[in-house]
Amino acid sequence: MVEILGHHHISMLTKDAKLNKDFYVDKLGLRMYLKTVNQDDPSMYHLFYGDEVGTPGTSLTFFELKPMGQTHKGTNAISRIGLLVPSEESLGYWKNRFETLGVDHDAIGIYNGMMSLHFRDHEGLEMVLLPNGNRKVPQDWRNNRYTDVPNEHQIMGMGPIEFKIDDVSEMKDFLENDLNFELVDSESELLYTIDFEGLYSDIVLKEEEGEKERPGKGSIHHLALSVADEDELNKVKQLLDEKKVVHTGIVDRDFFKSLYYRHSHILIEFATEGPGLPYDDVEQLGQQLDLPGFLEPRRKEIEDNLEPI
Repeated sequence: MVEILGHHHISMLTKDAKLNKDFYVDKLGLRMYLKTVNQDDPSMYHLFYGDEVGTPGTSLTFFELKPMGQTHKGTNAISRIGLLVPSEESLGYWKNRFETLGVDHDAIGIYNGMMSLHFRDHEGLEMVLLPNGNRKVPQDWRNNRYTDVPNEHQIMGMGPIEFKIDDVSEMKDFLENDLNFELVDSESELLYTIDFEGLYSDIVLKEEEGEKERPGKGSIHHLALSVADEDELNKVKQLLDEKKVVHTGIVDRDFFKSLYYRHSHILIEFATEGPGLPYDDVEQLGQQLDLPGFLEPRRKEIEDNLEPI
């Protein structure tokens, strides 16, 4: 059985890297801890936001695609990102902050039985803040010193991630029988977790028929699930090989290793916890363009083709 540790990161599409940074750093108070490029197409930025050092489970990442149009919402897509904040009082803080900063948001309400605050970024990406309370979170998550958001209200990391699928039966089977997720609730939506004491690994399945989503700015590209190391990643590979399904094989992303697989129209990445960023000075994270070793000889060409942010 593959051992999933929780969410690793989630990746989205943006039309404008500068506006994206302004929203996630200045308004949400996240740290841009890594500024790099898409390793498969180094003409586009790949920006990473999270806690102070980009701990797995806290990261929202964005590929910049300048010519991209609007997302046409639909089914067979990752539809919403849950983000954890410390308490129900934090929801009031964020509601006031959103009103001050002009962030599109709803009234405080209920999501999966929890107090919640739904909001959208400047490109329509759907997110929801949820109070973590005394629930467990990964011990390595940390606060961000480089924001004006007080520690007691900062976004901690990723919570429930919502999938909309026209037929959830195959995804249910994959989560339960291959990845060892357990069903928490089946009232109106299916909520799965690997840890009943926390929200940091939850996946919400919503069965919804209709047109398939057409991606654009503000759409979600893939969810990465965290595994401990390359040995565990090889277990994922062996599992998928036995199922005789198409996958990418293991890909070295320099900061971690990954494998990608599309199931029920949803692109899922499995990513190792390490080796992580080779940083000596936390203050320097995200300040310069970081390139994987194989792209370093092309640094000048790559930097010349990118607009500074």
